[in-house]
Amino acid sequence: MVAALLFTVKSRGDDPMVVLIANPSVIQTSLSLETVRAIFAMRQRTLTDGQAVHVFVLPDGDPLHEAFAKRILGVYPHQLRLAWDRAVFSGTGQAPNEVATASAMLKAVASTPGGIGYAYRSELTNQVRVLDIE
Repeated sequence: MVAALLFTVKSRGDDPMVVLIANPSVIQTSLSLETVRAIFAMRQRTLTDGQAVHVFVLPDGDPLHEAFAKRILGVYPHQLRLAWDRAVFSGTGQAPNEVATASAMLKAVASTPGGIGYAYRSELTNQVRVLDIE
């Protein structure tokens, strides 16, 4: 599956240029903001239909990663990293898959069933579509 779903946050008044992307195998038409936060904190590993989620992120210092964490999730990037490290070192979870660039993010999410990540709206291709976050 090559296309991906996109999520935007309408209710938060955040930067509409940063969108959450998902592989087309994700069948939900929307996700709550709390669900998105839980997915990126690696506390939720499946969607409501039971499908496994594979989270992709950019490096901590990447401007897109910072914008996504602060504007969409409402946390600082170091807070995400602390949550991931705690889960890994305690043996209770794993960190998300890190990709080096925004184009690598688009490719990884589009080619991974259950894949979820984020991108700038201006960098999207015709392989994606928009979905709202409730």
